[in-house]
Amino acid sequence: MNKFINFLERKIGKYAIKRLPLYMVIMYAIGYMMQIINPAITDVISLNPYAIAHGQVWRLVSWLLIPPAENNLFFVAIMLFFYYSIGTNLERTWGEFYFNYYIFSGILFTIAGAFLLMGYSYWITPDLMTNLNQEALRTYGEACPALYGGDYFFRYYSSFFSTYYINMSIFLAYAATYPEMQVLIFFIIPVKVKVLGIIYAIMLVFNIIMMRAMGVFIIGASLLNFVVFFLATRKGMHRTLKDIKRQREFKKKIQPVQRAKISKHKCAICGRTDDQYPDLEFRFCSKCDGNYEYCQEHLFTHKHVKR
Repeated sequence: MNKFINFLERKIGKYAIKRLPLYMVIMYAIGYMMQIINPAITDVISLNPYAIAHGQVWRLVSWLLIPPAENNLFFVAIMLFFYYSIGTNLERTWGEFYFNYYIFSGILFTIAGAFLLMGYSYWITPDLMTNLNQEALRTYGEACPALYGGDYFFRYYSSFFSTYYINMSIFLAYAATYPEMQVLIFFIIPVKVKVLGIIYAIMLVFNIIMMRAMGVFIIGASLLNFVVFFLATRKGMHRTLKDIKRQREFKKKIQPVQRAKISKHKCAICGRTDDQYPDLEFRFCSKCDGNYEYCQEHLFTHKHVKR
């Protein structure tokens, strides 16, 4: 897999989008403005596989405008700045191509998950889909408008396909790349990123279990890029099991050397060193053939070495 990614980098690396985190934040900002102007716009641009299969192909791209749910504009600004920051750091660390690959693979996995969900619904759980549509008809009294997807079942589940899990995959990647970095919760409490990454991972697994099969298609597909990317490239993985074993063996070898402090000066006659006797003076003898050093007591009394 890593060879394939390296091949792609050689072939299309020059086309990588520069400053991709900035464009992502701009898209989220546009999405927030669209929702403020017309809250129903989400039904028209969501990742609805049923609607896409019936001609609404713009949804393959437009769903990227749907930002993570947040109503407070202050927290919206903080969220946009936060994801811009960690996205920019990852782009600098990995390189533009690898960051592009990570984001776009997450997008493609999410789209694939949406269509797999449609196939699963038609062939595995058709009764669930029928019951939900009939319940919606009894509640609203008319069929779901074609513009909204033409099917209540997929209109409901398409709302779960958003950039929330794309952003979550970015954060998990940041936690794996910079595990020792600290963030301030509520601008006060310092917490290491790896701790938050573990907490979020547990939450995501819990959500998948609660949503059952739908969670696999909606959440699992959106985060599959994290698993595939790090297994293939090991970017951000500071130490593998082999690295840990090699580092331990290296430490064992150098420990005796570290414990034995190397002396700078040593007398060729008595063997005393500047570590043992810091007050002694040591000099090299110019009349000896070779680099022979003597302490002040033997500098003038030693027998000169001749070759």
